[in-house]
Amino acid sequence: MKHVIALDVSKGISTIAIYNGYRQCEFEGELYHTRIDFEQLHLRIKEITALDGQAPEIVFEATGVYSKSVEKFLRDHGHTYCRMNPLEANLQMASMRRHKTDISDAHELAKTHFKLERETTYVQNDYYEQMRAITRYYDEIEEELILLRNRMHAILHISFPELERLITPSSALFLNFVQLYPHPALLLAHSKTIIKNRLKSNTRKKLSLERAEKIAILLLEAAKNSYPAIEPTDIRCNQVRDYAQRIADLIEKKDQLVKQMVMMSEGRKEYTVLRSFPGIGDTTACRLIGELGDIRRFKNAKQLNAYVGIDIMRYQSGNTQYRDRINKRGNKKLRKILFFMICTMLMAKGKPNHLVDYYYKLKTQPQRKPHKVAIVACINKFLKVTFQLLTHGILYDYESALPAQKS
Repeated sequence: MKHVIALDVSKGISTIAIYNGYRQCEFEGELYHTRIDFEQLHLRIKEITALDGQAPEIVFEATGVYSKSVEKFLRDHGHTYCRMNPLEANLQMASMRRHKTDISDAHELAKTHFKLERETTYVQNDYYEQMRAITRYYDEIEEELILLRNRMHAILHISFPELERLITPSSALFLNFVQLYPHPALLLAHSKTIIKNRLKSNTRKKLSLERAEKIAILLLEAAKNSYPAIEPTDIRCNQVRDYAQRIADLIEKKDQLVKQMVMMSEGRKEYTVLRSFPGIGDTTACRLIGELGDIRRFKNAKQLNAYVGIDIMRYQSGNTQYRDRINKRGNKKLRKILFFMICTMLMAKGKPNHLVDYYYKLKTQPQRKPHKVAIVACINKFLKVTFQLLTHGILYDYESALPAQKS
């Protein structure tokens, strides 16, 4: 039988337990996440492989960024390993009496590995790792943008409250204008002609002189009637300028990230298949690839559903039975992307889409489904269709989907 090497990974250090094929502990100790210690572990693995005639099985719990260095070492040296979900590991190692220490966790991981059939972790191509990293970076920028927009709105409400009503807050023109005139007194210090010219020069859209002049007149009238709660010399005017500049920079960074993901994905099967769906653009397709990863690691669509977290959680005990709910134990970021993707498909009316047809079918049948229930059902159907299309390398086609939809 094979040796088992179990690691309890923490910050910068792992507790290691090595068991032989007779389920006896041969070694326990600590492994620092340094080149020297990793090389010593590699030599020990080679010794065990030479002794047994087969490589040992390596198992550890995923601990976020702390276990990444261990994974990198194992991949670089070509060692197969089993990276466990912490919840799954906790359930498998649970017992009536148990004390919790790093060394006891390592021993329990090794002992349970002999009893259970754990699959080795599928190692994805570096492309998927990079796409995941860029997607998460994109999400961080989104969160920061929401925070900055809320802060900017709070200050504008006391410095120039009419501005958000006259210019669309999400536009580049609005951000440029806030940097120029965060207070009505600063606007009134300039003539209509200067304001008109600045409006035209600070927007990327083709803004006519007549339209720019009309907006300038409205802004001047609003500035004359405005009664701000702070003076133009207040530090918060500079603060809101800074927020507007940072928002503009982050929006530009988001666009750059999308372009980078598109460049990396062009010509790949996943990107081509996802873009063939009506309502899925470059951003959504790239973010889906980033969160889904290599779909070949899933054996069927049910595993994909569980990864997303929309598999059904059912509870029944005696006469007690609760309403079915989704598990929500999967990837919440991916679940959010899929939810808004279906909402976008519902709003898009350009091309026919069998997912949209399915949504309205659920909404109009005798027992009408609530909006969110119908959305989750559409996500489930989308994942099934996507799994089949990606597995066989077929593009989405509405006419081909009609027979399956009717059956």
